[in-house]
This record gives sequence, structure tokens and C-alpha cells, in this order.
Amino acid sequence: MNAMVQVSTHNEWGRLREVVVGIAEGAQVPRVKDESLHAVDYGGLSDEAYARIETGSYPRRVIEETGEDLERFAEQLQGLDIRVHRPRPADLAAVRQVGKWRVDGYSLYCPRDTVLTVGSHAIEAPMAMRHRQDEARVLRPIVPTVAAPRPRLEDSLYDRSRLGVPTLRNDEPVFDAANCLKCGEDILFLIANTGNEAGARWLEEFLGPAYRVHRVRDVYAFVHIDSTIVPLRPGLVLLNPQRVNEANLPEYLRRWDKIYAPEPIALPCDPAWSPASKWIGLNLLSLSPELVAVEEHQLELMRVLARHRIDSLPVRLRHTRTMKGGPHCATLDLVRDGQLEDYR
Repeated sequence: MNAMVQVSTHNEWGRLREVVVGIAEGAQVPRVKDESLHAVDYGGLSDEAYARIETGSYPRRVIEETGEDLERFAEQLQGLDIRVHRPRPADLAAVRQVGKWRVDGYSLYCPRDTVLTVGSHAIEAPMAMRHRQDEARVLRPIVPTVAAPRPRLEDSLYDRSRLGVPTLRNDEPVFDAANCLKCGEDILFLIANTGNEAGARWLEEFLGPAYRVHRVRDVYAFVHIDSTIVPLRPGLVLLNPQRVNEANLPEYLRRWDKIYAPEPIALPCDPAWSPASKWIGLNLLSLSPELVAVEEHQLELMRVLARHRIDSLPVRLRHTRTMKGGPHCATLDLVRDGQLEDYR
């Protein structure tokens, strides 16, 4: 058995040395339809629309083709001398007890969502959806984790009284790891359906005075930050022009050079599975300050990045919208070059 990885990652762009690549087996939309699933993934839907959503396993073809694509992506990374780790499959259809709730599982496609790697820490996030509270268990054989306090996730935490705004109240700390971006001693934290102010305060206290946690508010209410704001290297950031503008740009980024992303290519998908928006095309994984992994159809984005001296590794992910994740979502960086002192 291989020794577990000692995490060392302080940013989103340093040369990548070790990474987890997710898996497609067993991925599903949970069959147990509850308040947490509604508020987190379907927070903009009325009760009537939510009642009509598809649940259960994704189509077999989607699972098989995604598995092929992830395997090829892993091989591309290995070809760049990056050590790749893969979680083992788990039975996500099984109904199990999580706190006071009986829920089934979700997916192992997006390890980015469940564990926040920052500095030498691998933090099991106090996730907003009950179905995902135990998802980090598949990463424990790979990396030693520390768990944030597990939230109770009472129905009262979720507030859908105003559709289209963040649904989480501040009853307790809650956040998904993919609400966070690392920029040295500065952490961007998106306030959204998957992260609340109480969660930002807990992370601030856990990390201590070596870090500053910057709240990103009124930018994007639904789910995660990594198709909205993409730090590429110190002082250069890629932004989603549909969500970010000069009025709501986080103060921390105002002095950075900004690339407003071109219109992405929207990959085909089955609308019955509540797919991610076309902006999942911005979801890229930095392999170094000069190279990023990008979904292969986003040619205009690749051209724009090239003008800033950033090359692209095209990645085939045929079902990136259905599976709700691009190269960043489908991976978790464990070791990158750079130390915290480099950013002071």
C-alpha cells in the first residue's frame, strides 16, 4: 500500500506535482429528494419544478464515456510527470444514516467539492448537502484529512423564500471546498448556496492569522466559485463576464489584470438532468503558471489565454455539463510548487 500524500499547496497555479482525478462509477442524482438537495442544487426551482426533476443513476453511456475521458485525462497528467491518484468506487445508491437523516449518495466525479487542500491541511468540508457529508471518505486512503465540525443541516438552515439568491442561513458553519480559491495567504470564499458566512468565519479561525479569508458576495448564488473566478498566476485572473463586473468585483482582485472570458462553447446535454450552464467551459485546471488544462472545445478561450503567454492542454470531457464539472472540478490538487512565504 502506498504511503499517504503529505499535502503542500498554497495557490491555484503553481506547478502541479500530485493530484486526485475523480471517477464516474456510480454517479447519480440522489433519489432521496429532500430540502438540502432542493436548496443546494435546485435553489432556483419552485416546489412544482423540483418535483419534476430526474433522479437516479446517470445514463450508462454517460458513465462509460466519462470514465474513458477521465482515464485519458489522468494519462495526460501522468505524461507531464504529475503523480495521479484515483479514489475507489463506492455504492452511492445505498441509503445510509448521516446524522439524523437517511440519504443516498451523489457522485465521486468532483473531489474538488469535498476536501479543501490549503497549506499542509486537507480539510473535509462541512458540505451543504446531506447526501454528500460522507463523500470525503473515499479520499482518506489517499491523504490524511482533518474534518470540519459536521453540520446538523436542519431544514431551517435552507431558505428558498427568494429564488435566485443564496439559500443558506447562518445557523451553523457550512461550505463546500469548491467555494474556496487559494492565492497564497489570501483565500477567496464564495457566499452562495454552498457556503455561508458562518462557514467563512470557521475557516478563518481554523487557518489562523497566517491567512486572510475574503468573502465574495453578490457575484454568483448557485453552487461553486471555479467557473466564475479563475486565478491564473499572481496578478492575473480570468473572470466570467456574465457574473462579474466592476461593481461586484471582489476588492482583493481590483489591482489584478483581468481577462473577461469569451463566450464559451456550450456542449450538448440532456436538459432533464439539470446540467451545468455553458460557463462550465471556464472551469480549467492550472498545471503551472504557463499551462492550463481546458475542455477541448473552448478554442477561443485557449486563444485568449495564449495572448497572455499561457498554453492549453485540451481535455476531452464529453459530459462536462451533465456531470457538472470541468477539469478543475474533476480534480483535487495535493502538491504544488511554492511556499506561503512566496506571497508575502
